[in-house]
Amino acid sequence: LSDLLTIKPVLLWSDLLIFVLVAALVMFFVHLARDRLTRQRWQPVFASPVGMGSFIVVMFYILIAVLDSIHYRQPLAAVEGGASPDASQHQAVHYSQEVRSLLDDVLSGLKANSEKTYSAPFSLYSFSKENVTRDDGTVVREYPRLAAAGSHLASEDDKAWDIVSRSVEAILTGLLIAGALIVLQIQWRFRCPPEGCPLDDQGKPLVMPNRHIPWKTLYGTLTCWVLTVGEYYHILGTDQVGQDVLVQALKAVRTGVLIGTLATLLTLPLAIGLGISAGYFKGWVDDAVQYLYTTLSSIPGILLIAASVLLIDVYIETHAEDFTLLAERADFRFLALCFILGLTSWTGLCRLLRAETLKVSQLDYVQAARAFGVRHRRIITSHILPNVTHIVLIALVLDFSGFVLAEAVLSYVGVGVDPSMASWGNMINEARGELSREPVVWWPVCAAFIMMFALVLAANLFADRVRDAFDPRAKG
Repeated sequence: LSDLLTIKPVLLWSDLLIFVLVAALVMFFVHLARDRLTRQRWQPVFASPVGMGSFIVVMFYILIAVLDSIHYRQPLAAVEGGASPDASQHQAVHYSQEVRSLLDDVLSGLKANSEKTYSAPFSLYSFSKENVTRDDGTVVREYPRLAAAGSHLASEDDKAWDIVSRSVEAILTGLLIAGALIVLQIQWRFRCPPEGCPLDDQGKPLVMPNRHIPWKTLYGTLTCWVLTVGEYYHILGTDQVGQDVLVQALKAVRTGVLIGTLATLLTLPLAIGLGISAGYFKGWVDDAVQYLYTTLSSIPGILLIAASVLLIDVYIETHAEDFTLLAERADFRFLALCFILGLTSWTGLCRLLRAETLKVSQLDYVQAARAFGVRHRRIITSHILPNVTHIVLIALVLDFSGFVLAEAVLSYVGVGVDPSMASWGNMINEARGELSREPVVWWPVCAAFIMMFALVLAANLFADRVRDAFDPRAKG
């Protein structure tokens, strides 16, 4: 408790945005629990094992992003024997320039196991040869033993058995946690009083059958294998300076989740508003919107993004006094990149929504509503928007996946996030020179690929189930 009282909280703009997004997600689930009609519409999504499994994976990524968004600065040790006689100056607390997060504390066991240079996954020896002095004084060039990985082993032959035993221990721990959740679920479903259970319109307890909720998929995602085994071995190896690649891949989750979410949320208002307006009102509105997105689409996207990022870099350099911490500078560049990606990527969805709105606006019930004098806003929100929601959902996930992958490409060419910020693109950029060596250092690139692949695949699978549940033409 004393350590918590001495730290200095740091709130970045991206931290505030992710907290707002999490609050909106919590409010959505509260509304889902209270509204029976909305709950029935979302039930097929979570009743599918694929939908529930992909949802848990996405929530796992969001949890990591939230933990990595709780930042603070630690106090520096007091200097003894100061020259100033003022006692108040001796009592002043000075804080470190390093901004840590709660995720750093969770991964402290993995971060402490650093090496000198590269080491392969689950290896006990370094990847590069060094001059090693033996006990008899002779100097030989060989692969030295790692300082942290497998240091607890009495013999190298015990490595396989040790990995298996610790894996079994981690799986049993996960099963115990899942068993506790299952017991709580049973208590809630079968022993809760009627006033403690959700009620339907008739005031009766609403309990859905077991066959509708794939609880096995939910509980199967609980495991602590990574944290258990990662304290004794480098599961994904180490990088050039000996840092654990798994820690870097997990630290990059926040960047991937935020850049995909924020850029997509910036894209949606422009695409939906302009696309539906162009298709519904036609005339000069349609001409103006077409001219705008045609002009923007004619500019090469990568050049427009690179030029905008370079302008942001010039602004940061000329206003260095506004950024007292390196994390604040990296955060400003990151938010600017999200804003630039959002403003330059709405044209494709806008074109699709314009074409779909042109078709939907000619349907009989829309024409009847206009003939009866219904307001345009009511027609758009009640008739047009629900019939283009499936296109918005598909484009939303495709844009999210594209932005996550675009960050990796932009960081690879040097116009992405700040080099001090952990990201999958920076991991690939730092490891690209090692792909041409012999033997190849492949694990940093593979780690970034696996993390990106899992996030993008889970988001696509979940959105596919949502589209099937909300597409009016897929009800039959």
